[in-house]
Amino acid sequence: MTNIAEELLYTTKLLRMEWGEDLAQFRSLTFRKSIKDKVQAGVCWYPVQLNKIKWTFSDQLVIEVSVKEALSNHGFHSGKSISLFSNAEENDIQTTFLNGVVNNVKGNVMTLSLNTERLPDWVGEGGIGVNLMFDDTTYKVMTSAMESVTASENNRLAHLKEVILGHKKPYFLARETGSAGLLNAGQNKALELIEQAKDLAIVHGPPGTGKTTTLIQAIVSATQIYDQVLVCAPSNAAVDLLVERMGDENLEVLRIGHPARIDDKIIQRTLDAKILAHPSYKAYKKLRKEAEEYRRKANKFKRNFGHAEREKRKMHYNEAGKCQAEARQLYDYMTHSILDSCQVIACTLVGAASNLLKGKTFQVVFLDEAAQGLEPATWIPIMKAQKVVFAGDHCQLPPTIKSREAAKGLQNTLFEKAITNQPEAAQILSVQYRMAEAIMGFSNIAFYNNKLIAAANTQKHYLAEGEATLAFIDTAGSGFLEFKDRETLSISNKEEAFMLLTLLKDLLKRIGKNNSENQAWQVGLIAPYSAQVRLLKEMVAMDSEWIFLKQLDQNLTISTVDGFQGQERDIILISLTRSNEQGEIGFLADTRRMNVALTRAKRKLIVLGDSATIGNNGFYQSFLDFVHAKGAYHSVYEFME
Repeated sequence: MTNIAEELLYTTKLLRMEWGEDLAQFRSLTFRKSIKDKVQAGVCWYPVQLNKIKWTFSDQLVIEVSVKEALSNHGFHSGKSISLFSNAEENDIQTTFLNGVVNNVKGNVMTLSLNTERLPDWVGEGGIGVNLMFDDTTYKVMTSAMESVTASENNRLAHLKEVILGHKKPYFLARETGSAGLLNAGQNKALELIEQAKDLAIVHGPPGTGKTTTLIQAIVSATQIYDQVLVCAPSNAAVDLLVERMGDENLEVLRIGHPARIDDKIIQRTLDAKILAHPSYKAYKKLRKEAEEYRRKANKFKRNFGHAEREKRKMHYNEAGKCQAEARQLYDYMTHSILDSCQVIACTLVGAASNLLKGKTFQVVFLDEAAQGLEPATWIPIMKAQKVVFAGDHCQLPPTIKSREAAKGLQNTLFEKAITNQPEAAQILSVQYRMAEAIMGFSNIAFYNNKLIAAANTQKHYLAEGEATLAFIDTAGSGFLEFKDRETLSISNKEEAFMLLTLLKDLLKRIGKNNSENQAWQVGLIAPYSAQVRLLKEMVAMDSEWIFLKQLDQNLTISTVDGFQGQERDIILISLTRSNEQGEIGFLADTRRMNVALTRAKRKLIVLGDSATIGNNGFYQSFLDFVHAKGAYHSVYEFME
């Protein structure tokens, strides 16, 4: 058995490797590059138009900017650090700038929170843009956590690391536990496991099995036993979803994090919003106002003044300082009273390192989507735990890692280590409510040892009577060949994209765009390569051939596999894209990613690909055998005019 210290030091080494690679890739896109080059690399928007300016309730300055055309590929998304800059000419070095954070991006429009109380004059003078910044704060926090975990001895953290890494057995209390009437037998077993666990409990939730529902019920139960629990997830979006669901259960939740990174729907659960609603806020605001007034009076005095004036200025500054100190004390009081009064504190894994939680420990720490979190980030909330509850699925998307060398170790997450080391601490959720049985079938065999059962409701998950729920369309021999972009090295396949859109158009003309309740079908097009996604989007947007599909508007989503994680659609079409004589499948070899793609559809799944290319891989040969056995195999020639 590997020495724990050696294992943790190795993980720290991999983290530093990933940090270096991430920084190197960012520098290669930005260092000594013109604005034009940075725009093409997707790390700059320029020139941008200033559309709106507003201040949030917490006096945060927020602006909305836009570019003329939406960039097909860029690195801007919610939570990213940015710099708003101004310059005279395109290739000049930025002359002045403001730092901030991306709130959200939609098409060619981006909303930013800026680190200033007042927008400077240069913003209105034109020539402004937005640069993506490299933020190494997260890496510093993760490195510090790894050092603390490695050094821990003779305390609760030291015990938990030995349990999670398989050096000690987890302990369970033999006691009667309740069950939730809305849950199935497997979900109730997961609840029992969580309540009986003293150290560690793992909820393994395959697609559509109600993992989040189960976890929410476990959190509700925990709040009935303990004064406060901590709930975390790797991404802001995942945390916000949990907060929304916990709010539906009438739990008192505090969402910690930068307001710019938090969904507007739950903004009232943030610290800033709760402080505004606090009974002492008016007194706090009054003290702040008085401090500003005393400073204003003090600043009226010029350099040339006598002793009396000097004493008066000193008095005003002293009074301003007193008011400011009282205001700070009152703010600290409001903060601590809010922290102490909430049942649940929710944040990202890295957000658990917030100063607000310094010195706090929790009887239970819940970690959702734990199989997507880097191990160093996952340790951060565990450092505050008496008991850890993991929820996730290591058969779906792993964390995103940029260093190939680091990925060899970091892709093996703490969730995966825990479920491998301590299988007795895990409960799989086996009843899935999303997919028709035929859609579920292959993933059930390939990833879940045939443990999944399609719930009764899925028997009605079809588009129309007699309409098959699963189809594989084989493009072998059709001449639908892939193309590799020289600059991005991403793969596209124009003929396959055209056929995918043709299949969707024909399907919707056959069954109609709406269901029996006159609601539009929700449709998703998935491709593993960003170049194929861009091609599909461009074809739908620009070619009159697909005006029928363009009319689907928000009911049609085109994205990579990662963009569909945690989502579902009535209809999913997948373009495997690869088609070459060498049988190279590249990105498709990540079978966990393919598992996500294959399990998004509720009522209809169509997979389009070249069997001659993918069939050399054992996973895809098994898939081909499965669709043959189900009568779901078709040649593309059946659909060509």
